[in-house]
Order: sequence, then structure tokens, then C-alpha cells
Amino acid sequence: MSSFQNSSPASQEESIASSLEGTDLTNLYASIDKANVHGLNLTVPEDAPAIFKPWHERNDTAVSANSAVDDQLIIHVPFTENVRMRSILLKLGRGESTPRHLRIYANYSNIVDFVEAEDATPHLNISLSEGEVGVVEYPLRASAFASIHSVSLFFSEAVGGESVQIFYVGFRGDSKAQRKEGTQKLEIGAANAPDARVIDRLTERSGGLQTTAR
Repeated sequence: MSSFQNSSPASQEESIASSLEGTDLTNLYASIDKANVHGLNLTVPEDAPAIFKPWHERNDTAVSANSAVDDQLIIHVPFTENVRMRSILLKLGRGESTPRHLRIYANYSNIVDFVEAEDATPHLNISLSEGEVGVVEYPLRASAFASIHSVSLFFSEAVGGESVQIFYVGFRGDSKAQRKEGTQKLEIGAANAPDARVIDRLTERSGGLQTTAR
């Protein structure tokens, strides 16, 4: 079981916000197949995709996913492309509606149901923080989530024991397309780079003045 301790919600949100900008570890919101996000044991099934929001809407509490008959709910999240997940971002209900545990099941083609979830071993079992008001980031093992096409999120054990509430879910990481784009930016062909010929000439000129120690 993995747990995560944080400092303060405000400082952590500032840290997450700054790290989401200008790095190769981006918010994976654009890679979520929102049309096919669905859940089990939700009071309003349509609320399942609604909690996956752009980063700037993370604190919007107008819509949430709430469990129906007990304190368990499962949300299945497919992606439009394989992604590498580094962390999961959560804004949970406070007080009695805060879930204590999250089990993550990766790469199931269909949603994991409650019976299957109890029998299967999750890729990760997280003890969730209680009493947080902002978004909390929980790190994932990169090796276990290196090539992911879907995840099933099993929230359970509300503090109050009756229902759980989720306001926001997000993921950090990158996609294969993003990694390929980053690699291509680093590959500059000499034939297409005007400065390359100048650098080559300077290298040849300086090389003629150097001696090699043996």
C-alpha cells in the first residue's frame, strides 16, 4: 500500500501548477477519451466524465461524482492514445464524504466491476489524505504505468461510512506522441541548419591548431 503526505494544499497546488507549465510532464486531460468515461454506483451516471476537467477548472465544485447505495464507486477512464502516467491529481469531498482508499487497475478493456475488483490485484492501492481542500497529487510508479490505454479507479471507505464524493480527477505524465515530438525537436539535421556549416568550419579551423597528447 502506498500513502502520500503533503505540506499545505495552497503551497502544493502552486507547486503542481508551476510544474505543469513548461515541462515534459504535462496534464493528460487532452488524452482522456471523455465520451467513453463511465462509472458504477453513481447517483448520476453522467457525472463520471464531468469530473475530468481542464486544470484551470480544478476547483469548480458545481459538479461532483457521488456514490449511490454505499461508499464505493468505480470510474473507468480510457485514453485516446497510450500514455505514461506519473501521478494522479484528486480533489475529494470533505468530511464524511472523503474516501479513504483508491485502488487503480490499469489496461482493462472494460470497466472493472465490484466483484472483479475485490478478486483482482490492483496496480496500486493508495491511502488518501483526509481534510484537504485543494488538489492533492499522488505519485505513481512510472514502471507500472509506462504504457496505459485505460485505468479503472475504485474509491472506497468513506470517512462517514455512507457515500463518497469526487470533485476532480486529473493525471500527469506524457503520451508517446509527446515523447516523439520532444525527440524530433532535439534532432536538427545539418543540411537544414544554416549555422551548422559555420560551426563545422570553426571546428575544422580550431582542430588544425590542436595537438593530441599521447
